[in-house]
Amino acid sequence: MRLYQMQDSGNCYKVRLAAHQLGQPLELVDVDILKGESRTEDFLKRNPNGRVPTLELGDGRSLPESNAILFWLAEGTALLPDNGFARAQALQWMFFEQYSHEPYIAVARFWHSIKPGGREEKAAMFPEWHRRGHDALAVMDRHLSSHEWFAGGAYSIADIALYAYTHVAHEGAFDLAPYNAVNAWLARVQNQPLHVPMSWRP
Repeated sequence: MRLYQMQDSGNCYKVRLAAHQLGQPLELVDVDILKGESRTEDFLKRNPNGRVPTLELGDGRSLPESNAILFWLAEGTALLPDNGFARAQALQWMFFEQYSHEPYIAVARFWHSIKPGGREEKAAMFPEWHRRGHDALAVMDRHLSSHEWFAGGAYSIADIALYAYTHVAHEGAFDLAPYNAVNAWLARVQNQPLHVPMSWRP
């Protein structure tokens, strides 16, 4: 399988981490979104939305959207609960990640630490991003205060989805110190077999 990706993207890291933990090899193709490389005619044939990650399967089919890729990779494995309700819980938290978490925590990180000049360009947006991002972190902390994991009582793709941008939230000027349950969960994720950091490449 070939992963079109950007190394410091949390959405792309999700896929690399899950694939490594599942023993599924990936060939990486780096796409520099800052240079518009995801908007070329060739790339748009793979993903009309012009975003990374996009996974290209051996038969030529392409699958975009990080959490859809996680779901596909994890099918039939321990990373996706086999109980119907637990599977729905995993999806619940993955939808939460994309709707209530990533748009604020990941976006603040992008403009604060990745996009040159982003801090100044988007200075007026940071208070709102931080407010909404802290709302999401509080939701996570409440859940994790009485659960070790997000779905099905075990480490799953729901944890991978939420871990990706939470563990680098400080790069978006978020202070995680108040979130004791989140910090304990981050440590549990990092202690999972075959865990690799965002900098890792196969």
